[in-house]
Amino acid sequence: MSTPRQVITRPNNNHSSGTRLGVFASALIFAGSLIFVSPDHAQQPSQPPPPPAGAQQQNPVPTGPQGPGGGYAIQRDVNLVVLHASVVNERGQFVPGLKQDAFRVLEDKAEQKISVFRQEDVPVSVGLVIDNSGSMRDKRLQVNAAALTFVKTSNPQDEAFVVNFNDDYYLDTIHDFTNDLTEMKDALERIDARGSTALYDAVIGSLDHLKKGVKDKKVLLVVTDGVDNASRRTLENAVQEAQRSDALIYAIGLFSDEDLKHNRGEMKKARRALTTMASATGGLSFFPENVDDTESICAQIARDIRNQYTLAYYPTNAARDGTFRAVQVDIAAQRGLGKLSVRTRAGYYAHAATPTRASGN
Repeated sequence: MSTPRQVITRPNNNHSSGTRLGVFASALIFAGSLIFVSPDHAQQPSQPPPPPAGAQQQNPVPTGPQGPGGGYAIQRDVNLVVLHASVVNERGQFVPGLKQDAFRVLEDKAEQKISVFRQEDVPVSVGLVIDNSGSMRDKRLQVNAAALTFVKTSNPQDEAFVVNFNDDYYLDTIHDFTNDLTEMKDALERIDARGSTALYDAVIGSLDHLKKGVKDKKVLLVVTDGVDNASRRTLENAVQEAQRSDALIYAIGLFSDEDLKHNRGEMKKARRALTTMASATGGLSFFPENVDDTESICAQIARDIRNQYTLAYYPTNAARDGTFRAVQVDIAAQRGLGKLSVRTRAGYYAHAATPTRASGN
């Protein structure tokens, strides 16, 4: 008897259907963890100093040395902001071994004091979000192989889930998260290529499910071949949810020559959407000319995730007003390394103060 498909319901949506078999509820879990470098260059893990006076703790993660799922964990409180930063040279190669004083963090153009700085390869919680619309029928075999390459190239302690989407979006792994390659392969092979493309809804639903993950660092890998034409939510909604979740989004757009020739406007819109989601969260977007290139791209993405610096700070603006705070990470010139560039998320949403209920007489 086949396992029933579970659908991730659209957040903030009262629509229901008798065919929907599973509903995912989630609690807020913050991201923040680290990367791979050679042992000679690994920084010693450090715990953040106590938060400023008056800061309130919120679901702190065990500070270890072991956090949930093994590895080191960053103790989290309501004010700590965590950034994952990729540093590459002019050839696009990762640059390991940099010291904390090489980095400068700005929030809304005000410099911040770095309280946590690390380099190490730790497990992540990751969602594979794969387009299952009709136009993907001839591409799924290569995409599935590429997704498995991504998993095999990643940290062996990662936990993952698979969401296939068209008009709706379905969790097709048996468990909420798994590191079983056979389970993920079976989920990827549940191909029912038909219908339209509800990309934004699938991303938002997957971000919601990602909060169930126990790893500090959260990632979505999205693969699609067209423009969203079926979502109830918007690109702006998807970007905002991603920035609230602290997840990194990596995206691969598989646009055919035929689409690029005859649907140039639609493909331009699709490319902009994937690029916007990736750049806003500190991830990357790729647009290969051939679907066969997807496998090498997935391996590259796995390496990028494992080769990042983690920086955390307590913002000087402690207002809990729910506003968006723009973030910038600069890196000082390093002798003998040439021109370096750094990539991280564009910002985050501050927590909003919890309304206090007036007591009655």
